Amino acid sequence: MRSKYYLLFLFISSFFSEEILAIPAFARKYSMTCKTCHSPFPKLKPYGDEFAANGFVLKDKDAPRYFVETGDNDLSLIRDLPLAIRLEGYLTYNNNKSDNSDFSAPYIIKLLSGGSITNNISYYFYFFFSERGEVAGLEDAFLMFNNLFSSDLDFYIGQFQISDPLFKRELRLTFEDYMIYDATVGYSNINLTYDRGVMFTYGFESGTDLTLEVLNGNDLALANSFKVFDNDKYKNLFGRISQDITQNIRIGGFGYWGKEEQESRQIPVKETNEIWMLGPDLTVDVDPLQLNVQYVERRDKNPFFLNYNADQIKTRGAFGELIFKPDGDNSKWYAVGLYNWVESGQNDLDVKTGTINLGYLLRRNFRLTGEFTYDFTNKFGQASVGLITAF
Repeated sequence: MRSKYYLLFLFISSFFSEEILAIPAFARKYSMTCKTCHSPFPKLKPYGDEFAANGFVLKDKDAPRYFVETGDNDLSLIRDLPLAIRLEGYLTYNNNKSDNSDFSAPYIIKLLSGGSITNNISYYFYFFFSERGEVAGLEDAFLMFNNLFSSDLDFYIGQFQISDPLFKRELRLTFEDYMIYDATVGYSNINLTYDRGVMFTYGFESGTDLTLEVLNGNDLALANSFKVFDNDKYKNLFGRISQDITQNIRIGGFGYWGKEEQESRQIPVKETNEIWMLGPDLTVDVDPLQLNVQYVERRDKNPFFLNYNADQIKTRGAFGELIFKPDGDNSKWYAVGLYNWVESGQNDLDVKTGTINLGYLLRRNFRLTGEFTYDFTNKFGQASVGLITAF
């Protein structure tokens, strides 16, 4: 029996996503180690989350010298534009049961930038120079307004991942994805990955966090001939509440509701799909282990946009992620176990996978990683080894 392995060579200059915002430029700006915010990179520690949520500014370390003195108090110019590069390259074998080996390099080349524009106003974006051989353009790209009305209310506008307030896909330590976030039913454009819109977040001293997103509901579709991004009249809503039970345990729950309109594939008449999603999530973080769990229940009324005999499609899924760091934040090596499960009335979405990932830090910003994933649905395995660096 042939081995089902693929070798993975990852070259990543640093990065984060939405509140994952922690590119190496921030470490250079504040002359601090990556360990301050990450363990291991790119995964954020609570301090890193706080730094990102504060607009990439350290509350206890004002940095006026990072702006050019122009003599105009109403002008804010960053002295050195913060930039970083992320590179990924792979040598794969049996990826997606292909039974082939392939040099997939470069797989990703990104230019990243983010930082404070002025007091309580920040930005973040990254641009894909190349994604799987194509120029993909922008994904995360937004402005952030902190502490509105002198409160803990923050406001984002732009492109971001809907699921960022839950678990951030861009910060996971595994090559394997959180499958339920990317599940898309029928011809629907809706999942829990990227969209355009606005997001409000508010934190209470009780450890309660609230999030509200108002979204176009059609992912990152191109603007039409009228220079409009949203392809229908509807706006969709995402809401989440999270509560710290103890210093080490957090529970949360979210709900998504919306509609989308597309032309029927049967006759030239527009039809509507109404969708809702909801689910709980849990984090238990007690050194040396961290457990992350997400469950999602989804309903689509007419995801194939039929003008008759439309059947509701039920989809549900979950993932569980267990991270082991033997020496906590000082660990030189770590292990991750990830289990994905998706079950749907659309059978091609069904998946069950188990993943084991091992990593070793040669430096704080340079790690070795190895990963094996077994697909229980299609009964095949794939493995990877690689290098990840951030600078």
